[in-house]
Amino acid sequence: MGVIIGMDPHKRSATIEVIDERAVVLAAGRYGTDIGRYAQMLAAAREFTGRIWAVEGCNGIGRHLAHRLVHDGEVVFDVPPKLSAQVRVFATGNGRKTDPVDAHSISLVAPRTPGLVQVQVEEDLVVMGMLADRRDELGRARTQVINRPHRLLLELVPGGAKKFLSARQARALIATVRPRDLAGKTRRRLAVELAVELEATGKKTRALDKELTELVTARGSTLMDLHGIGPSGAARLLADVGDIRRFASRDRFASWNGTAPLDASSGSQTRHRLSRAGNRRINRVLHIMGVVQLRNQTKGRAYYDARRAGGMPSIMAMRAHGRRLSNVVFACMLADHKRREAGPGGQSGTTRGLQRGRPRRLTLAESRALTQRGAYLCVSAALPAEIPMRDLPGLHKPGRSNREGMGRAGRCCQPPVSASGLRERLSRLGLQPPGKTARRR
Repeated sequence: MGVIIGMDPHKRSATIEVIDERAVVLAAGRYGTDIGRYAQMLAAAREFTGRIWAVEGCNGIGRHLAHRLVHDGEVVFDVPPKLSAQVRVFATGNGRKTDPVDAHSISLVAPRTPGLVQVQVEEDLVVMGMLADRRDELGRARTQVINRPHRLLLELVPGGAKKFLSARQARALIATVRPRDLAGKTRRRLAVELAVELEATGKKTRALDKELTELVTARGSTLMDLHGIGPSGAARLLADVGDIRRFASRDRFASWNGTAPLDASSGSQTRHRLSRAGNRRINRVLHIMGVVQLRNQTKGRAYYDARRAGGMPSIMAMRAHGRRLSNVVFACMLADHKRREAGPGGQSGTTRGLQRGRPRRLTLAESRALTQRGAYLCVSAALPAEIPMRDLPGLHKPGRSNREGMGRAGRCCQPPVSASGLRERLSRLGLQPPGKTARRR
């Protein structure tokens, strides 16, 4: 092990401390974040070989410095602020919080904490994060803009406008009003300006949604196929989660996004309460996903109704529904990562992957299953479960009447295949017919 460089980052300054594996302080200093002083800090750190940077809050205030270090070829790990705070609590010094103390706490806790996330800069994820932030800003701006015309239209039109008002509907409603007094004319002019702002915000929102859709699709993600997740929600998940493999299980992922409930049991009473910790932006995406699913006849709605029928209160059923959606999103992102990592045709079980290895010889039982009744080719017993049906030309999913007696997969194809055709298809899949020495049982 080399040295650990702990950093307490700020906007215009950064305090670092270098320690070795025995926690001996080798160097310390405070540097600016401009080009010249950043170069000085990097030069001072490169005097030590085998260095690892531990930066606090790489998803927050320390992001700009962490990304600059990664671009310069440094190894950077993200240290959550809670870990360094625990070191300060148990250290001698009456819990003082200064920049040198923070840097020392970060450098101490980093080598002793397993599972720290290494910072990796992926440009498409960075772009998604920025556009998702902009999309959230436009959403809040639209809410503010759309609330202001309601106040003015209530004074212009008896009864006001309906609750959900689009820019076109607002302009059509304003066109029907012709006030004659000065106050009424002013209200109408302001309402027209707000309608124009609302229309401009809508155009920017639609353009961002289109761009986010292209980015998410180019990433190879299937998150938007889940009911209740749109382009901004999928981009937010991809940008904030990063590498889904950093979560050991779906329970860790639920704890990180705040959907895992906290145990609040006492005595014979077993209950859980809401967790207000975790990533609140991801928690919001999952909450919106849950609300959308409850409005339609989906699996989420069926799960919620079953919980309510079992006597669970509505608020607790909604929390359980959010916890279930966290598992669904985790499984989807994990599958997307495995598919992207394997590449087209390179995943386990495809034709290309089977041809790389030595062909497997079929057993006699598998051969009998392949030539069953001489009418249809039943491949359920011969093919590995992971071989997709597209690798066999002519395969189709059988109907209910053809599924009986077809084994675990019920796969069959038409028309009947000759011995030579069967041998050719098996060779393309890396399989061989049984040899002459095969013995019947």
